[in-house]
Amino acid sequence: MTAENPFRRDTGQASPLYVFMVASLLFLALAFFAVGQAGATRNGAQSAADAAALAAAKESRDRYRLGGLDGDALGDLFDGVLVGEDGCGASHAYAARNGAAVEGCAPLGDGRWGFTVTVRSAKPVGDTILPGTEGQHAVATATAVVTPLCAFEPAEPPEPAESSEPDPADPADPDESAEPADGTGDVDAPVLGSLDCDGTQLELDPDDLPDMADLFEIRLAGN
Repeated sequence: MTAENPFRRDTGQASPLYVFMVASLLFLALAFFAVGQAGATRNGAQSAADAAALAAAKESRDRYRLGGLDGDALGDLFDGVLVGEDGCGASHAYAARNGAAVEGCAPLGDGRWGFTVTVRSAKPVGDTILPGTEGQHAVATATAVVTPLCAFEPAEPPEPAESSEPDPADPADPDESAEPADGTGDVDAPVLGSLDCDGTQLELDPDDLPDMADLFEIRLAGN
């Protein structure tokens, strides 16, 4: 009588278990790959939204002109009461460069100078082990704001000049008292106010205004 091999039964039972374990690990690997692919698409869309929002805010800031503003208007600008023009036109190009399309762009309208942009990824997540991803696109939103780098202090109003009545007994020489007919007298240009830029004082001369990029920065903010 031949003795039965005690290992033959264990070997036959281990084969299905081994196949099940390998299949499970393969499924988990594919699932992790699908999650990673979806995450990469989402990150790409968020980068496109950030770039598009920053571009809109920068366009609005750079198109603003300080010339013609008086001290009160400049105070409103640095306090956030005045905001620049619409800059959403620039958002589309930057979203496209990052593989997305703009679905919506609008100024904030909450007292801040800035824009909120929503984009949709141009390419879907693609075929994965997870159902429905082949046609799924990532959507992301970002907000960028324009914030002042300096504090504005308006100029003090000029004191009214004292009026003096001419003395009839001592008439002034008209050649000495009269203003030049062409208006070329030595008159200093009015100063609009002063700026405190991180401890640096700067007077705002209407004939020599700084660039907007030197006065306002662009940054991402919470939606």
